[in-house]
Amino acid sequence: MVEKSIAIILARGGSKRIPRKNIVDFFGLPMVAWTIQAAVFCNKFDRVIVSTDDPEIADISKGHGADVPFLRQVAADDMSKSSEATLAALVQAEDYYGEKYELVAQLMANCPLRESEDISQIITEFKNNRTGSILSCFKYGWMNPWWAFQLDKNMNPIYLRQEMMENRSQDLPKLYCPSGATWIANVNDLKRNKTFYMPGHRFYPTTWESSVDIDDEDDLFFAKSVYQMRRQVRAVFKNDKS
Repeated sequence: MVEKSIAIILARGGSKRIPRKNIVDFFGLPMVAWTIQAAVFCNKFDRVIVSTDDPEIADISKGHGADVPFLRQVAADDMSKSSEATLAALVQAEDYYGEKYELVAQLMANCPLRESEDISQIITEFKNNRTGSILSCFKYGWMNPWWAFQLDKNMNPIYLRQEMMENRSQDLPKLYCPSGATWIANVNDLKRNKTFYMPGHRFYPTTWESSVDIDDEDDLFFAKSVYQMRRQVRAVFKNDKS
């Protein structure tokens, strides 16, 4: 039996911190289009669908190469977990297409800097062990959580790990942060556990640039700066090789 895979891009319409966030312009394209293109161009999925509750987002997504065979019926509010929305879309897709899938990828539309190669690498890693789930993450750099502290009302520090403050940064263990960019799971395991954070879940590091997650205006400004920086670096690298 041929194993089928499906990418589900989550893009609800009711974002509050950036209204209509998933279709705001990001360097000439609606934000969701960047994730659609990454999913399509990696050529790893039998289906690439957008799960949305919004007809305008649905139409825009179709125009950029995704299937939107239905609107989201549940888990469309800002309190629902992404895993719930993905599971709901997965069940709807199975019913609509009359297909069963072995692999499901959850891709967030607000991660426009994640590229097709990032998705391909995580899928390759996942297929080395086809059970459970694997989630994208990135390594902390100059923002070192080992040295994190809170400030009281008098601006005095309350260290989270005071014993770490005497260590040089190069002597501290590496720390990683989850990224919402690309989550992969075995479909049966996801249905059984109802979360990508299932027992035995693993992480796969990607670059911090590909992990940028846009929630508010500051994030959007940062993502645009990273995009321009990455484009300039690649242009210089390309010229050096010419």
